[in-house]
Amino acid sequence: MEHKDLVREEFTRQAADYATAPAIVDIEHLRKLVEIVAPPADARVLEVATGPGHVAMAFAPRCREVVGIDLTEAPLKIAEQMRSERGLANVRFQHGDVESRLPFKDGEFDVVVCRFAIHHFAAPEKVIAEMARVCWIDGLVAVEDLIASEQPERAAYYNQFERLRDTSHTSALAMSELMRMMGAAGLEIVRFTSHGYRIPVSQWIKAAHTSPERAAKALAMVQRDADEDLSGARPVRIDGQLHFTYRIAMLVTRKLPARVV
Repeated sequence: MEHKDLVREEFTRQAADYATAPAIVDIEHLRKLVEIVAPPADARVLEVATGPGHVAMAFAPRCREVVGIDLTEAPLKIAEQMRSERGLANVRFQHGDVESRLPFKDGEFDVVVCRFAIHHFAAPEKVIAEMARVCWIDGLVAVEDLIASEQPERAAYYNQFERLRDTSHTSALAMSELMRMMGAAGLEIVRFTSHGYRIPVSQWIKAAHTSPERAAKALAMVQRDADEDLSGARPVRIDGQLHFTYRIAMLVTRKLPARVV
């Protein structure tokens, strides 16, 4: 099975739960994302890997037009239903493969954003380059995603239990690697922030509809991590329930003009 097939399979199965997950629907968090990007009022915005469309719809009141694109039909149906219910006329959603060439012209958008999807791409550097391509010169490209440890062995441990829980997970990148990819795409960082988001492990597993066998292996790895500090996720028991912390980075970059040598 190709990785894109795994993504479709996972996000078809997870669509309803993902669309209502606390970290995804958090209104305050969405507000902060829009605020840190600070789009111009007349901006055309593209959200790559829009899923159920919460980010796209959060940008809609601030911008002229918003387009959301995603590989999987199930979350797009949820996004379109919510768009219709909210009466948002300046948002549209479309199906498309964001790891191939995006179906948009060079420089078509003023802002291009991607939230919580880089760690699902088999070729994240290519996706970031495509995001930069369709962004206007001096426009903004923003990425919010999970980040892993700068220490390779710790990052590998973290990504291993994430892949057990969700087969569409490829790798959460170290902050330095994410910054390198954005720099290689001709982007310059103008603003960034990071924070932690603590989540119960039981909720994390349930949301992905993980098979019992894979869930047991993932749980065992997180429990070992709690004892030995192996990943940087800092698992801890609170009132007898195991939690760990997602580390999340939000980077806003500006597209530079191509250099003529």
